[in-house]
Amino acid sequence: MIQRIAVLGSTGSVGTSTLDVIARHPGRFEVVALSASTQVDAMLEQVAKFRPLYAVMADQAAGRELRRKAQANGLTVEVHSGQAAIEMIAAHASVDTVMAAIVGAAGLASCLAAARAGKRLLLANKEALVVGGELFMSAVREGGATLLPIDSEHSAIFQSLPQDPSTWEARVEKIILTASGGPFRTRARETLRNVTPEEACAHPTWVMGRKISVDSATMMNKALEVIEARYLFGLQPDRLEVVIHPQSVIHSMVQYRDSSVLAQLGTPDMRVPIAYGLAWPERVESGAQAIDFASLADMSFESIEGHGHRERFPGLQLAWDALRAAPGTTAVLNAANEVAVGAFLERQIRFDQIHSVNLATLEAVAPSKPTTLQDLLAIDAQSRSAAQRTVARLRA
Repeated sequence: MIQRIAVLGSTGSVGTSTLDVIARHPGRFEVVALSASTQVDAMLEQVAKFRPLYAVMADQAAGRELRRKAQANGLTVEVHSGQAAIEMIAAHASVDTVMAAIVGAAGLASCLAAARAGKRLLLANKEALVVGGELFMSAVREGGATLLPIDSEHSAIFQSLPQDPSTWEARVEKIILTASGGPFRTRARETLRNVTPEEACAHPTWVMGRKISVDSATMMNKALEVIEARYLFGLQPDRLEVVIHPQSVIHSMVQYRDSSVLAQLGTPDMRVPIAYGLAWPERVESGAQAIDFASLADMSFESIEGHGHRERFPGLQLAWDALRAAPGTTAVLNAANEVAVGAFLERQIRFDQIHSVNLATLEAVAPSKPTTLQDLLAIDAQSRSAAQRTVARLRA
């Protein structure tokens, strides 16, 4: 049977990679719905190529413009706008599979909608777990959804774990997430205050959007991935480890009780985990190049404790701190970091002040345990306000 797919965040890097894989298998996948934020022309091109039933723009004005341009080009597609419309296509009866690739906390509500509707949910939005935590995992269980991680690290872990989740606790010693170290792995800490947005977005191995590129440069992306792994795989924080692997060939590893280690390897191309998620439990051609072992450079690994990495990347430790703190603290950290990265990209604060904003926000906000989406949104809003006050103070 053809798998009917909604791609949320279709004009971003993960979204376009997803559509690339789908286009390679026209008899297997069908695009039913697409969503984007404001990129009207990119969406118009996707609508013309994939002919979905629905196209949703988060921005109302962008929705009106897309509707006008679609009609002018003779394209038959229902155009909708706003958050409620994104949630609608995520839960729509005509959709089997949802690729959740909306960046940031903005993607949480649609992820919850897909989970509650029992969809096959391909999760590229790590914030759904970082912000949503147990609330999101409960929605997955109660809705009977199939949750498949798309982040390269979590997909690698999923592929390396036993097939039966009930055995993970007994058989697995620890999960090891690999990190490239980003563009500043060898840079002196005292020079980081002078980093420009252009430098921070120039990742040495991956092609990504600006926000996640900055997160990689600070290693906050790895902090968020540690939190995501905690909820995805159910292991306690002290059984989650990070090692730096600059070549980005080993995407993550699982160490078992007998000390053996299983790892997943691949070229640094998001189409590999995307193809795995789309076809699971089968495998299909992704379009990515295979590893050429004969020409592969030596693979190296560095401990976070060595080479000055703990001092160079202080934000990484916040993952374990937030997981051990009160429920809702991971949502505070995520909101603070989104505000801080945005301020850095707008040249309002220095690169090294991203961590300062995150720390100040964690100290300022004491969340109550969230039990609903509204609770999470309230924590998110309170944390953003606190982070913005810190940014304003740093700018002064």
